[in-house]
Amino acid sequence: MQIPSFKSRIKRFGLLTLIMLVGWGVALQQATAQEKEPDVIYVPTPDTVVEKMMEMAGVGPGDYVVDLGSGDGRIVIAAAEHGAYAHGIEIDPKRLQEARRNAENAEVTDKVTFVKGDLFEADFSRANVVMMYLLRSLNLKLRPKIIKNMDPGTPVVSHSFDMGDWEPDQYVEVEGNEIYLWYVPADVDGIWTWELNGQTFEGSFRQKFQELGITMRATAPALSTRDVTLKGKRISFIAENENARYIYSGKVEGDTITGFVQVHKDGEKQVKRWKAER
Repeated sequence: MQIPSFKSRIKRFGLLTLIMLVGWGVALQQATAQEKEPDVIYVPTPDTVVEKMMEMAGVGPGDYVVDLGSGDGRIVIAAAEHGAYAHGIEIDPKRLQEARRNAENAEVTDKVTFVKGDLFEADFSRANVVMMYLLRSLNLKLRPKIIKNMDPGTPVVSHSFDMGDWEPDQYVEVEGNEIYLWYVPADVDGIWTWELNGQTFEGSFRQKFQELGITMRATAPALSTRDVTLKGKRISFIAENENARYIYSGKVEGDTITGFVQVHKDGEKQVKRWKAER
């Protein structure tokens, strides 16, 4: 039998140690990932603010509310008490336990769920109301996901922190607490065309969130636009020149807008159906 040399045994021992150290490192890394620390220090939202958030979003029966960073569950529970089904996403296990106890005490466990999860990986696209009390930096990181994945018209309500250059559709203060509301805007950027009274109209829509600029072209003299609004899927604007005024309102569904237009021309008023395509 050949006895391994001392140098060979040391080499094997070193390789075994290295393998063990790498294994321990991977396990530690996985454990660290699984037990990721919260990005926000927990501060509860005052009950008066919670109630105002519910009011601003119009939470009621039939809604499905998601709270991003649900803490002790008070927003989720309040949504359930307003008749909605609600879902809380929280990374801190202690807060999850507290939230579940609070839901039991409020007797709303049949309407709520709480899960441990990373907000940036979680899929909450089925919700029709989004609530959050995070930090501005986290709001900005979540903003693209919200705009891309949520249905147009979904209300998003934030306690204390804004969304940067995405201006809120509504802003209020409650006892010194700031509350912001946005409606996820439909995508209307691009060139739209439609027919009306034998004329072909073309509108170039330039979009930044819910803010729109429209340049109109038609077979008639050039039209200027004003009072352009976009709220979720709902769009309205006025196009006019010295001969006529057109008051448009419609609903955006993908690459189609349908609605009505009031035509004021030659002292007369007509109401016509309107369908534009991109």
